[in-house]
Amino acid sequence: MYEQIEKYISRLILESAPDKPIWNIENILQGKPAKWNYIDGCMMTALLCVSEITGDKKYADFTERFIDHYVSEDGSILGYSMEKHNLDDVNEGRVLFDLYRSTGKEKYRRAIELLHDQLMDQPRTVTGNFWHKDIYPNQIWLDGIYMAQVFYVRYQTEFGGCDYTDTMSQIRNVRRYMFDENKRLLYHGLDCSKTSFWSDKDTGLSRNFWLRAIGWFTVALADIIEYISSPDDREELCGIFREVIDGIAQYADPETGMFYQVVDCGGREGNYLETSGSSMIAYAMMKGARLGVLDAGYAVLGRKTFDGICEKYLKINENGELDLGGICLVAGLGPEDNRVRDGSYEYYISEPVVENDAKGVAPFVLCYTEVKRQFAKDVN
Repeated sequence: MYEQIEKYISRLILESAPDKPIWNIENILQGKPAKWNYIDGCMMTALLCVSEITGDKKYADFTERFIDHYVSEDGSILGYSMEKHNLDDVNEGRVLFDLYRSTGKEKYRRAIELLHDQLMDQPRTVTGNFWHKDIYPNQIWLDGIYMAQVFYVRYQTEFGGCDYTDTMSQIRNVRRYMFDENKRLLYHGLDCSKTSFWSDKDTGLSRNFWLRAIGWFTVALADIIEYISSPDDREELCGIFREVIDGIAQYADPETGMFYQVVDCGGREGNYLETSGSSMIAYAMMKGARLGVLDAGYAVLGRKTFDGICEKYLKINENGELDLGGICLVAGLGPEDNRVRDGSYEYYISEPVVENDAKGVAPFVLCYTEVKRQFAKDVN
């Protein structure tokens, strides 16, 4: 189906508008108005990569039109509120660096500064890490490393004098407090106050290893390693990256190469091979191998996972078009007034599984670009 993947991507953008992206299933199901958000940001990042690897400008042009709908000339952003201190809202800002470089539009630089101002004002845990959001006080989520730190590192590299002290400290703390030495996996969340209903009262940790959270973290490291300019910091990150990839690789499904929604519970009733997190791990593996950070064998493993996703979840619908399934719609921890989201095994497998949501599509597309980079003869 490789030859149809670009047609699939083209259909998604053809049927989308900035205020009505068909890949933002959360907004569609909840009837929310379009606004600046991380889901669209993931898709924009993927589209820029497709444009780069294929040479087809339509993907970059779409991204520019999409972002221009949200970013005004003064740098203000439609639907964005700094006061929420939501790390998710920083994620879409990473494409602003590429658009600023390619177009020279000053509004992109102004919007970059606005999002950077949020990070400078972001509340912090006792460890010095950013709160995930105002509604999640004192909490570190793996997701937040991807949402904020890739943008932060790009800012420091291009405008901030290449000082990565803050980012390095926050990632070290994730490794120190959230990595299970026996399972060799990272927990989804940590409440540094140890008061949340979902957190362990002794450690503050959540109860399980959610695939997509680990996926976000691996993608963050793969991308940061590419952008960071300090050799010493880069080498330290490479060590953490290798450790995390080596850890999760042992849980790959032997047949498909994919990973389970609750990573270490393969075969348990209700658990399933999940697309978004598997795509993220596969992308990180292939990119890490391409950058020379991981053993070359990980490119093969990542490719196997990508092929497994294609075989299991990339299907032709009744209209003769592709749909990508097996995507967990959303999962989180709390807040206090939503105690269903308790981090239990039963919770993670209860969330809806959907098709064509960007949280799965975007990393799948990123995987495809890595396959094209490294296995061109097989794709073309």
